[in-house]
Amino acid sequence: QDYTWEDHGFSLINRLYPDVGQLLDEKFQVVYNLTYNTIAMHCGVDTSMLRRAIWNYVHCVFGIRYDDYDYGEVNQLLERNLKIYIKTVACYPEKTTKQIYTQFWRHFKHSEKVHVNLLLLEARMQAALLYALRAVTRYMT
Repeated sequence: QDYTWEDHGFSLINRLYPDVGQLLDEKFQVVYNLTYNTIAMHCGVDTSMLRRAIWNYVHCVFGIRYDDYDYGEVNQLLERNLKIYIKTVACYPEKTTKQIYTQFWRHFKHSEKVHVNLLLLEARMQAALLYALRAVTRYMT
């Protein structure tokens, strides 16, 4: 059974802690929608598919999958080194090295790599919240 932030987590956390759900949702949305519409040296690029692939890949790493998302996009848009980096930072942050950081997206700006970090850390936080809030929901019912 799907337990999503939009359908379940947001409303439960708002019920338990008024206004906190709105603050968290705004934080997730700001990071998710952040873009300069550039990729490496290309300007005017719609990066929404890439951002969605990164977000959903992080959730997938933590066992959260969405029926309405085509995970083939993840394999098309995220190179192997980027997946390794994302999984390392999300699951084993103490094992993150400069070498892993420099191996993905070699021709990209550091600001773009920082955005990847913001995306994966917020997606990780949302995944953790979903697990915790689902447990609270089960306890309450």
